[in-house]
Amino acid sequence: MTGQHVVFWAFVSLLGYAYVGYPALVWAWATLRQRRPRRSRAEPTVSVLVVAYNEAARIEGRLENLLGLDYPRDRLEILLGSDGSTDATAEVARAADPAVVTVTAFERRRGKSAVLNDLVPKARGEIVVLADARQRFEPEAIRALVEPFADPRVGAVSGELILTHDPDGAAVGHGVGFYWRYEKFIRRNESHVDSTVGATGAVYAIRRELFEPIPEDTLLDDVLIPLRITRRGYRVLFEPGARAYDRAAATTAEEFARKVRTLAGNFQLFARERWAMNPLQNRLWLQTVSHKGLRLLLPLLHVGVFVANLPLAEGPLYRGVLLAQALFYASALGGYAGRNAGRRTPLLSVPYVICLLNCATLVGFLRFVTGRQRATWDHVSRPAGGRTRRVEARAESDRGGADAPVLRFEAAPNATGGTIMPWRNVRSFLYNASSVRQNAPAASGVYGIFTPHEWIYIGESQDIQARLLQHLNGDNPCIGTSGATSFSFELVPAPQRAVRQSALVLEYQPACNR
Repeated sequence: MTGQHVVFWAFVSLLGYAYVGYPALVWAWATLRQRRPRRSRAEPTVSVLVVAYNEAARIEGRLENLLGLDYPRDRLEILLGSDGSTDATAEVARAADPAVVTVTAFERRRGKSAVLNDLVPKARGEIVVLADARQRFEPEAIRALVEPFADPRVGAVSGELILTHDPDGAAVGHGVGFYWRYEKFIRRNESHVDSTVGATGAVYAIRRELFEPIPEDTLLDDVLIPLRITRRGYRVLFEPGARAYDRAAATTAEEFARKVRTLAGNFQLFARERWAMNPLQNRLWLQTVSHKGLRLLLPLLHVGVFVANLPLAEGPLYRGVLLAQALFYASALGGYAGRNAGRRTPLLSVPYVICLLNCATLVGFLRFVTGRQRATWDHVSRPAGGRTRRVEARAESDRGGADAPVLRFEAAPNATGGTIMPWRNVRSFLYNASSVRQNAPAASGVYGIFTPHEWIYIGESQDIQARLLQHLNGDNPCIGTSGATSFSFELVPAPQRAVRQSALVLEYQPACNR
């Protein structure tokens, strides 16, 4: 075997280990040696901390989702940190139950890490749950998160993020869905062995006493905080029963921006937390290197395998490997060409997303070394939803179960040539004060406001009529200046409102809920 052969197989081995070998290894390890934590239905005091920037359009729904969780009110505290918002985020949040919700509005935008440093030490709960404004929790999420803390060896618990997507949406959403299931498989098995390397930023909990301030420019608090907790000897677990829901990326630009930030954060992490790469200081060294470290080398490994394969292509085995690589990259190009097509083609979308993530790794590295990746996060624009189209959504929005049947909605034109809400109540009404007082019920449910061309806003309230009148009085500038012409509503029991509204927002992407 020549030196060229050795180089080629070295690249192949590392690439194969990163994608297949390590997941198989940690699965076998977890099968043979599973460490089950002690659990309890005890109800420790819990503080839920949400950091928000310009989330006036959806913070009311988010807070009502949290207030509707199946957890005793007298054991629950909700902290909302408005990170220099320039809209009405803080004002809308202060209308929530003041006995449970505490709002802190910071004048200057500094980023999530700085807000965590300020607010976590002020939390009253024994357990602090860190969350974002966009996602929605299942009613049992908090209970599922806190159960493993009955084991004194557990320092942090990560929940499971469920990504929903439009089956007719862009290819990137389907590829990302596959990647996310693959990622959760690894985390679940790492948790069974010892600890996950990092947590899900949308839903994870820590013991308040274990929190230590992190640099304000930290990009990945959900990796750094749990990793430092494991350094102190505690476990970080993955709890699939603690579910939060979010929409998969609708566009390539959105997913690319997310991954660039994440991967720049990984480069930052390894540059600063050098102990994590030392097997004598990090008991999760193998997991850290295999799960996080090698992924940063994937672009180099892909190029290395291809280049090392070229001079060996005369042999039938190596010619076959080169052909397989060519087919893979051709599939990725096909996925790119059809990235905005509605047809689901996993054989194209998965290679496309793999290549997209490798490009994001390169961009993330450049952003890190040049210092251009900011700690603050800007919303990525989403295409306006609500135009006439068919949409499928899992019925977990009504029943809380992922195995529920699929609901099919049709957005259809109304009498004026506009659109009507694709709900059980398909009537639409003029959006003015007299029409609201006459047609909107003073009852619990979800409501939508729209123009003849797009959805403007989808909200939920215990009093639909009162909330619509507040919008008409100008409490939401986005609605007031949008040219909204009509509204519709659906009566929904209070425990189901937030989840129902979340599902509709994720599927129809109204302009004000971006």
